[in-house]
Amino acid sequence: MTRILFAGQKPETVDFSDPSLPPGFNAEKINAGIALGVAKIEERGWQGDTCMITPDAAGFAALKGALSNATYDCVVIGGGLGCRPRGYPCSKPL
Repeated sequence: MTRILFAGQKPETVDFSDPSLPPGFNAEKINAGIALGVAKIEERGWQGDTCMITPDAAGFAALKGALSNATYDCVVIGGGLGCRPRGYPCSKPL
């Protein structure tokens, strides 16, 4: 069975006052999108796992653990981890 990990920042830890985020964006909408994505993965007969992390060392450790404890065919990196606000250096660790 194809196994997919969706990794992203815990929606409850997002700073929604950031002007680079769309107006009206909130944790509820992010969680709904995640649920929809996982449902679509499972509709295809694949196994969809999630790893929602905090933006700190503990979150990095949780992601490392998830990747170490299972073999995935695909890892999807959510925007909270894959995109940086303008002016944020890409070389700076999480």
